[in-house]
Amino acid sequence: MRKVIATQDAPAAIGPYSQAVQIGPMLYCSGQIAIDPQTNEVLRVDVKAQTEQVMKNIKAVLGAAGMDFSHVVKTTIFVTDMNDFATVNEVYGKHFVGEPPARSTVAAAALPKGVNVEIEVVAYRN
Repeated sequence: MRKVIATQDAPAAIGPYSQAVQIGPMLYCSGQIAIDPQTNEVLRVDVKAQTEQVMKNIKAVLGAAGMDFSHVVKTTIFVTDMNDFATVNEVYGKHFVGEPPARSTVAAAALPKGVNVEIEVVAYRN
């Protein structure tokens, strides 16, 4: 059974996609960028603060599906500058206790709305 997950605690979709789609125990979350869901504005701050907002947005989407970061099994991080890798990694890592999920990190020439980082996750609940 396919179920669309949506919450006002994360930014509304800025295109023809859902915040997340759940199929059985699997949750596929669209990439999150540094948009404040209260203002729907992009945070024009450093990559550390952008990553913190991204992780808050992911937490909200996971929560709307009754999940949290412990359910995440795979992430993909997109950054516009690999020199930001350590900073993004530091913020990202604080959200996972125990064994972290599988992950890919990709350098992108550009990201939506001119942000520096975008993160997508796949989660599983047994």
